Amino acid sequence: MRLGRLHHVGFVVANIEAGVEGFRKSLGAGWDGLIFHDPIQKVRVTFLKTQHAGDASIELVEPAGEDSPVTGFLQKGGGLHHLCYEVADLEGELKAIRAQRGLIVRRPVPAVAFGGRRIAWALTAEKLLLEFLEEPGK
Repeated sequence: MRLGRLHHVGFVVANIEAGVEGFRKSLGAGWDGLIFHDPIQKVRVTFLKTQHAGDASIELVEPAGEDSPVTGFLQKGGGLHHLCYEVADLEGELKAIRAQRGLIVRRPVPAVAFGGRRIAWALTAEKLLLEFLEEPGK
């Protein structure tokens, strides 16, 4: 694989508004108050930024309905869910994951929180859930 930079680390929470302050305080992070509803992913998401400009963001993910793909994960307690890498070649990353016995969980779709840039999901042979975010301009 040719992973790009670690873009964010995702945590599944029951309610963004109820949980964001605890995350913010624990991480010493800033929050701009923006919450994105993504009807394709069936989630609501927000991002926190730590004090170091180069750090990956922290994403809080809330199910936007009972049929959300993260509802089952939340019912098991939620918490750390995935790592997201920004990549130059989204299709190439998916091909590399498959070559390493990984499973494509979700083919590329546009994401509201990233201005329509495509994301895809894969589960590695080690059971690590990865999100791939297409670099801007692709």
